[in-house]
Amino acid sequence: MSGAISLQQDFFVCDFFAAVPKHDLASMEHPLFSLSTRPDRRILEYEHNGVQVTVTPSVRGRATIFDADILIFCISQLMAAINAGRPTARTLTLTAHDLLVATGRETSGDGYKRLREAFERLAGTRITTNIVTGDQETTTGFGLIEAWQIVRKTRGGRMVSVAVTLSEWLYRAVLAKSVLTLSRDYFRMRKPLERRLYELARKHCGRQAAWQVSVETLCKKSGSASPRRVFRAMLREIIREGRIPDYDLTEEPGDLIRVTPKAALVEPGQGRGPVLSPAALDEARALIPGADVYALEAEWRAMWAAMGRKLLRSPDKAFLGWVRRRIAS
Repeated sequence: MSGAISLQQDFFVCDFFAAVPKHDLASMEHPLFSLSTRPDRRILEYEHNGVQVTVTPSVRGRATIFDADILIFCISQLMAAINAGRPTARTLTLTAHDLLVATGRETSGDGYKRLREAFERLAGTRITTNIVTGDQETTTGFGLIEAWQIVRKTRGGRMVSVAVTLSEWLYRAVLAKSVLTLSRDYFRMRKPLERRLYELARKHCGRQAAWQVSVETLCKKSGSASPRRVFRAMLREIIREGRIPDYDLTEEPGDLIRVTPKAALVEPGQGRGPVLSPAALDEARALIPGADVYALEAEWRAMWAAMGRKLLRSPDKAFLGWVRRRIAS
């Protein structure tokens, strides 16, 4: 257990059922988390386009990309509260079972043990960086989480509820809405590099027509410690398997990788789908308080694409009608 959390400070209770998964932009852009499945005690020094990051592990090793699921869960809960107009706080109380289920983890005794180990790595890993969160650029050092504490446990010692205090740096990013929605299939990916490639595709490609990047830059941004030839071989295997959600990766001449969104990802205003008005999105928010309307929009567009992309005379009415049917079902 890391530093004790004062019971006097405000708490935010995680109680948004099935909150839409979201991750902060900085973690998706830069390699803060280890891709190793073994304790990684190397200090990472990373610099790209003026951004400098040093990641220093504790004796338990650097926080891994799977440990980041805890942060994704917390960010998702906070964003659901913000979208619903509810107050938030930097310290969150969460039910361990809900966290395990939401992130696709086992709820066995080993699952709780691994969860505790993940908290310890997150609290012990130190970041020094000049990454901007919100509107502030400062060079600062912090832990990925400031503190955590088992609030309640079973007679056998298994954690039931946990309090987590996020770093001021990460909390500021959430308040500034510097986050992106993730596919729920993200948690089903078991290869660390697959997850990292999805994060980079989601951040850099989004719903644009394509994103092209050199293997050298992709290796650097992924945080992979593998030699270039080994990294390239792993990339080719992932491309062959094609299991990354929402995006297709192809190898191009010149040692380049091209990332393109799959057909169901349709970006408004690019001539590839119906455009919704801000008023329609506001009405959807009122219909389902706390929902991520952009995730709803993406789900509706995927349905529209699967139904043959028929011409809609009134996209707003079609979307809102679908939202109402979704509520009633």
